[in-house]
Amino acid sequence: MVVNIRLVTGMVQIAIVSGKGGTGKTLVATSLALSLKNVQLLDADVEEPNSALFLCHRVQPIDKAEIPVPVIDKETCTLCGKCSDSCEYNALANLPGEVLLFEKICHGCGVCSAVCPVNAITERYRPIGTIYSGREQNLLFNYGELIVGEELATPVITKLKEFVKEDRDFVIFDSPPGSSCSMVETVIDTDFVLLIGEPTPFGLSDMKIVVEALRQLGKKFGVIINKDGMGNEEMEEYCDKEQISILMKIPFDLEIARQYSLGKTLVQAFPKWQDDFTQLALEIKEMV
Repeated sequence: MVVNIRLVTGMVQIAIVSGKGGTGKTLVATSLALSLKNVQLLDADVEEPNSALFLCHRVQPIDKAEIPVPVIDKETCTLCGKCSDSCEYNALANLPGEVLLFEKICHGCGVCSAVCPVNAITERYRPIGTIYSGREQNLLFNYGELIVGEELATPVITKLKEFVKEDRDFVIFDSPPGSSCSMVETVIDTDFVLLIGEPTPFGLSDMKIVVEALRQLGKKFGVIINKDGMGNEEMEEYCDKEQISILMKIPFDLEIARQYSLGKTLVQAFPKWQDDFTQLALEIKEMV
């Protein structure tokens, strides 16, 4: 049974992160979302969004993610080179007869047009991704998808965040793995971060990097150990030493993996987990 939790203090935004891919972010994000009623899930892993495979098969595009790129008026341009000298990303090259633009490198910061002394640079918008929406019973679902061949995931995530619904009790973000700019953009405005750890040497090493990043950002966070029992106790010892709360353990279970491979979330395959995820949401509410 899905529990309806109405918050007195308003919406709580939770980001699900991990140090590496394959730790179980989507498993936790989808299971948590399905255990609550007035909830929205946003898949911010825009380079490879997969939450829709488990939640919502009927989605539709609702908007584009775009970045502004410079358009140089060759008749007005004096080839002074100030635009290329000011570009931190080397997206402009000043040649003897023209200024070349490398669109895939351009970050759309607008510095080139700001420094041009003769106003020879305007901007046009170039699409780099698409935002999708769907609904599954009480669950509102959105995700972003980066166009194949594009390199800038962060602007797609920024656009995706515009579709957060403030009338939701919980908003859950399935974050990109790792500690890159994409993860930072996903978690920066959230109230709490759930860090999914895999109890292996690689899993612990990558988790330590994310912990440091979250502390630098000043975020409240806790850990869920997924595949508990597949490794040793080093992750638990690390969390104890660093005073990091372990909020849940999901066992290393072949049947969980088998059901997941069939497209079933943890709470769909094993309904007893709904109470655990509901309690987890209540604990997070108290912490924020």
